[in-house]
Amino acid sequence: MTASRGATASVSLVLRNLAFTIVVPGAGGAYVPWLILTRENGRLPAVAAWYAAPVIIAGVCLYTWCVAAFGHTGRGTPGLWDAPRQVVATGPYAYVRNPIYLAALLIVAGEAWLFLSPGVLLYAAGLVAAFQLLVVGYEEPRLRGRFGEPYVAYCHAVSRWLPRRSRPDAGSRPRYQRRRLRR
Repeated sequence: MTASRGATASVSLVLRNLAFTIVVPGAGGAYVPWLILTRENGRLPAVAAWYAAPVIIAGVCLYTWCVAAFGHTGRGTPGLWDAPRQVVATGPYAYVRNPIYLAALLIVAGEAWLFLSPGVLLYAAGLVAAFQLLVVGYEEPRLRGRFGEPYVAYCHAVSRWLPRRSRPDAGSRPRYQRRRLRR
């Protein structure tokens, strides 16, 4: 690949991840909570708990780390239409299989806390259920079919929802990190 072609591919990857971020997390993490918060009088309520801001910031930072891992390691986006080309098991994905969903929950739960909003908290609870159904019913079977044994080994080594260090039997550099998608 020439330098010009590589730069074009990198810019394209950044733009695709930016588009995903605006559309998906922008809608679920900003627009829907804004609709919930403004449904009564059309204005955002006063901030009631500024100490919730670090939770939201932590969620944004985790989300950014996830997108960087998808782009750098997987050469794709978190979007189903532009998935990574290989199993991403680096960055936050080395500790938990679904950190991007955890990031979204931190953001939305932080917003619920920031505004002391039962409506946004209920929305966050709905996201928990939706994420579980999506991951178990769609994503995991699809990833097992796409990546095979490397993904199965990754699932064995890394927890779905609770961050932890990889299991000792997974080795220091598991083989699931090296296999690329067969075309």
